[in-house]
Amino acid sequence: MGAVGGLQLPYAHGGPLGRARLRSIPEDFFVDEVLGFPPSGQGEHLLVHVRKRERTTEQAAARLARSLGVPRRAVSYAGMKDKWAVTQQWFSVHLPGNAPLPPPGELAPGVEVLSAARHNKKLRRGVLRGNRFRLRLRDVDAPAAAISVRLAAIARLGVPNYFGAQRFGPGGENIDRARDMLSGRLQLRDRTLRGILLSAVRSYLFNQVLAERVRQGVWNKAVEGELLMLDGRGSLFALEVLDEDIRARLAALAIPPSGPLCGRGCPQPSAVAADLEQRVLAEEAELVAGLSAAGVEGARRALRVRVSELAWWFPAPGEVELRFALPAGAYATSVIREIFAAEDGPAG
Repeated sequence: MGAVGGLQLPYAHGGPLGRARLRSIPEDFFVDEVLGFPPSGQGEHLLVHVRKRERTTEQAAARLARSLGVPRRAVSYAGMKDKWAVTQQWFSVHLPGNAPLPPPGELAPGVEVLSAARHNKKLRRGVLRGNRFRLRLRDVDAPAAAISVRLAAIARLGVPNYFGAQRFGPGGENIDRARDMLSGRLQLRDRTLRGILLSAVRSYLFNQVLAERVRQGVWNKAVEGELLMLDGRGSLFALEVLDEDIRARLAALAIPPSGPLCGRGCPQPSAVAADLEQRVLAEEAELVAGLSAAGVEGARRALRVRVSELAWWFPAPGEVELRFALPAGAYATSVIREIFAAEDGPAG
C-alpha cells in the first residue's frame, strides 16, 4: 500500500514495479487543459489561453489581471494547476466594452498568452472536460516489458479514482486541521481556508471508501444496491439487475460504480453497497456529521477512472514517457502510483 494524505491506500494493479523520478525539471510534467467548448466570439468576457511554467494558477491569474488593468476578482479559471510543471490552461476575464484582446506573447517570466477571444460567460470552477498529460519519468529501475504489460492493463481496466495527496496538505495536515475546525477547537473566519479543509475531508472519506472497495476487489465492479454513473456525465442510476448488458457496459468502462462525497443530501446506495459504505464511514462519524452541519452538499464520484489516449515509449535507458487524458477531477498521480513508487521533484 502507498500513503496518500496520511491514509494507506491499496493498489489495484499489484503495486509499484520499481522506482522512478517525476518532475526532475518542470518540462517533465506537461498538462493541457481541455475546455470542451469553443469561445463564443462575443460577449463581455475574455477567454484567455495561457501557458505557465513554475507559476501557480493564482500567480498567473494575478499577472493577467495586472496586465489588463482589472481587479484580481475579475479573473476566474476552471481548475488549479501544478506549479512545478508546464501547464496550459484557460482563464476568463470580465472586460466589457471594446477593450483590445491581449496579443500572444509573454506577460511575465513564466506566464505566456497563447490566444484570446471574446466569450459570453464567466469561466466557472469545474467546467472542464478534462486534461491531457505528457509525463517523463527518469531514473526508472523497472523492466520496460513489465511496464508495458502494466500500462496495457491500466488502459483496459482504468485505475482507482483516488484524490491526490495535494488535497490533504503536507503529511495530511489538512485533515488534522479540519478535525479541529469541525470540533470547535479551531475557529476559522477565512472562508477560502474553511472551504479547502471541508473539501479535504470529503476527499479523505471518499478515499477511505474506495480503498475498502479496492481491498475487496470491487472498485471497478458492481455490487448489489450500487449507484452507477454514466462515464463522463455524472448522471446516476440505481442498479436493479446485474444482467449481461450491465456487465458488458462495466467491462467497457461506460458505467463506473460510485462512492460518496459526503454532505447534506448525499445520494445513498442500498443493500451490499450501502452496508460497505456505512461500515467504513461509521469509523469517521464525526467528520461525516460535521460536513452536513457545515452545509456541505453531498454528491457522488466515480470509483474508477478511465485512462484515455494512453501511449508510452522509452526515449532513453532508465526513462519512460507517458501520454494520456483524464476527465476533470482525476489525478495523474493516481495513474503513476499504480506503476512506480515515484519521487517527485529534482534529485537532492
